[in-house]
Amino acid sequence: MAHSAVGVIFSNVHDENVPELSRHRSMASIPFGGRYRLIDFALSNMVNSGITTVGIVTRNNYQSLIDHLGSGKEWDLARKDGGIILLPPYSDETDGPYVSRLEALKGITGFLNRRSEEYVVISDSDGIAHVDISDILRYHEEKGADITMVYHEEEGGAVDSSYYITLQPDETGRVKGLKINPNVKGGKYKLYVNIMVMSREFLINTIQDAVTRGLSSFGRDILTKNVDTLKIYGYNFKGYFAVISSIQNYFEHSMELLDKKVRDELFGARDIYTKVRDSAPSKYIDGAVVKNSLISDGCVIEGTVENCILFRGVKIGKGSVVKNSIIMQDSVIGEGVGLDCVITDKNVVIRDRRHLSGCEALPYFVAKGRML
Repeated sequence: MAHSAVGVIFSNVHDENVPELSRHRSMASIPFGGRYRLIDFALSNMVNSGITTVGIVTRNNYQSLIDHLGSGKEWDLARKDGGIILLPPYSDETDGPYVSRLEALKGITGFLNRRSEEYVVISDSDGIAHVDISDILRYHEEKGADITMVYHEEEGGAVDSSYYITLQPDETGRVKGLKINPNVKGGKYKLYVNIMVMSREFLINTIQDAVTRGLSSFGRDILTKNVDTLKIYGYNFKGYFAVISSIQNYFEHSMELLDKKVRDELFGARDIYTKVRDSAPSKYIDGAVVKNSLISDGCVIEGTVENCILFRGVKIGKGSVVKNSIIMQDSVIGEGVGLDCVITDKNVVIRDRRHLSGCEALPYFVAKGRML
């Protein structure tokens, strides 16, 4: 069924939630899990469900994203018809990049008009999950929905994000209430995971109607104001789901990958595809100690690594002790260094005998290319 759907992925929405990591890249290209980028999850979910055309809505800082996606070969999307299509950040109505999701959708109307697929699957890049898009499309058809919004049941305090939506579906799944940025104080709530399905024709008509009425917000002007008239249904996704909305929960959800149950759920049933880098296997020098860690290709380890995620090409010097940390690609940790609860971006150098420490609630962050 997903062969009759076209995908749309927003690459820059939510950039402001993680400014430390999105300063030089889009949200979609934030590294995660040793070898992946955040967009790999949304893109792989679509490809695994048979979607062969995906439009990537860009806005700024997208050079890293272009380098990562390339021709789309790793996702089997290097195609003459369809494949990965980078969509420009400019609206027909303004000289600058779009400022809202609705304005971005107006800007890609030409792309939607040129497609022939029946449905559109819209996704953001901040979610980490293994989602069966085909099942969502079946649910959408069975319910005869205008819009199907995917949600995940959460429990706890306030959502750590600048923009989020909670749903209030009835026993049939039809959404009777929508709240944007509600004050969540505790208990269970249904968090919209930024995956949405609707027919292509319905979306185009909705955008055209919004243009004629001068509307500016997809969430507030279309969803919340029409929840009683549109047939909006909620699809309950019950698997593992994590949303990256701050540097703190980036650290938290990265550390969850050290749990085999989480890894099996994310990567066990279907592959999550990413750009292949032909690196040599990691090298462990005599005296190296590695415990409960994810080590990517091309690393050279002489010291101690415990409860860590090392990206490709990381070097850990002799006598160094690195614990509870995320060390991104091609970073070099010198000799006699001590790190605990630290996140280093790419190409960081920590010189000999430096000691850096954060905590789980507030990891110490080292920006891209810095030398300490």
